[in-house]
Amino acid sequence: MKKLYFLVSLVISSMSFAQTFYTENMGTPTATTAINVHVFQNSAPIAYSGTGDVRATTVSTGYNGASGAGNVFLTGTAGKYFQIDGLNTSSFPSADIQLAFGYITNSLTTQLVLEKSTDAGTTWNPITFTNNATTGWNLVTIAGGQIPSSTSLSLRFTQPATAQMRIDDIKLSNVSASCTLALGTVSVLCDFFTLGTDTYTATIPYTGGGNASYNIVTNIGLIGGDNPSLVATGNIIISAIGEGSSLNLNVIGGSCNLSAPINSPECKPVNTLPYSEPFTYPVGSSLGSSQKWSNQNSGDAILVAAGNLTYPNFPNVSGNLISFTGAGLDCFSPFTATTTGTVYASFMMNITDMANVTVDLTETYFVGLTNATKSYQARMFFKKNGTQYQLGFDTNNTTTNYDAALHNTGEVVFIVMGYDFGTNLLSAWINPNLSTFTASTPANLTSTPAVALTELGGFIIRQDGDAKTPSMSLDELRIDTTIQGLLAVNAPAIKGLKVYPNPVKNGRLAIETAANSLKTIAIFDIVGKQVLGTVTNENNIDVSNLHTGIYVIKITEAGKTATQKLIVE
Repeated sequence: MKKLYFLVSLVISSMSFAQTFYTENMGTPTATTAINVHVFQNSAPIAYSGTGDVRATTVSTGYNGASGAGNVFLTGTAGKYFQIDGLNTSSFPSADIQLAFGYITNSLTTQLVLEKSTDAGTTWNPITFTNNATTGWNLVTIAGGQIPSSTSLSLRFTQPATAQMRIDDIKLSNVSASCTLALGTVSVLCDFFTLGTDTYTATIPYTGGGNASYNIVTNIGLIGGDNPSLVATGNIIISAIGEGSSLNLNVIGGSCNLSAPINSPECKPVNTLPYSEPFTYPVGSSLGSSQKWSNQNSGDAILVAAGNLTYPNFPNVSGNLISFTGAGLDCFSPFTATTTGTVYASFMMNITDMANVTVDLTETYFVGLTNATKSYQARMFFKKNGTQYQLGFDTNNTTTNYDAALHNTGEVVFIVMGYDFGTNLLSAWINPNLSTFTASTPANLTSTPAVALTELGGFIIRQDGDAKTPSMSLDELRIDTTIQGLLAVNAPAIKGLKVYPNPVKNGRLAIETAANSLKTIAIFDIVGKQVLGTVTNENNIDVSNLHTGIYVIKITEAGKTATQKLIVE
């Protein structure tokens, strides 16, 4: 084990050591946005223009400092461009000004054209750089000597032919031309993968050391590995960094003033089966910030909301629910990769408002089963139909496989999605009778993949578009390899709980517990609408106003919750 040779516990301000004097991460658009109306990270005197747009798809990843949010998209029409005016580089000599940016192209034979101007765009001159060698995101770094020292620098990024390109994380830095020390591509590795907050280790390779005395400063963690003051080529290693904490590393010495912003990895575990998700997270929190879920793409978050959805005979509803609408972040949750037998996923949903969905019969998928690498294998679709909606199910991103039943806003719908590896059959049950439901119950919708699925290992919740995804809530996600396990009834969470008589015949219901302390009682009808709610420490509840039928009663005492079917005669 290498010796820890330096530790700094104080937070160092970026003004003290950072050589970066301009950075632009493109902000976070909620939808595809024209450049001239998008809110960028920087404001006047810096100005942005162009014929591209800003998007929250295909987010930047894979390079040090990738912001993973919005990016400028240049479509396949030749001449699409992105321009930045009003940059001031006059405080630094041209030999020391470094330009870096994230770049992706879908055609290696058609590459970006980059130009500079110091006369407000009257005259443009090319900037040369090493073209991308892959069609993934790469960090382009242009060394000193090409970017002029000017009070009125403009940069223009142009897509010259029929390719698609994206730009992100543009940065101008002051890097001494006489500095021989160079930092390489940072790698990060989680030390553990648990449901708690883990730690991670960052490794920063370097070359050109051993010729000056360098001071290494970081805002967090333990500094170890090789010492660039003594070793020419090696690795600086920062350990014991808390998950979720970003790292700012500065190396100062000789004529060098280098920095490396390092983003935290997600050290989240794969959820074991059977998997139960009652969303027991703080109300208002982002689902993707929990340890079971990861955010995908960018935009507004899927949020945890107070309350629960209920469905007849569904056992032990607890925790909270989640809500979302329109475009935004998707959330992915991995589970034990399964390759044989069967896999089932169930959840309750309630579409509360469709006002934003302005076009009838426009479909979108809002949840899906994936493999371990997040590739969709099955999708559940929504399609507005007048004042109601339909549900569909398929492997592809479009479908004609819709259930004929029409559903209303405010209606709680219970859905089970399943796949049988042996028969290569996808099945979806919509509002099954849980008192008699088994794997042999005829499905509402089936689909046979053209290529048999080889693995299921993830569940994803999707926010598609502002005019596509309605306002909706989801609750009680469960995933297992059998229907019996999926709907297993747990013992009452409240000790000594008794609810009687059941069926209720005289309008009076008795509720007893071992503690007989203050209880919150809610009763819901068959479509999930709450019809009675009270907080009491009395044992007898008046239910005489309830009509004959089947209900769900939810009882909470001392932080524990139990849910049961209630029949009123």
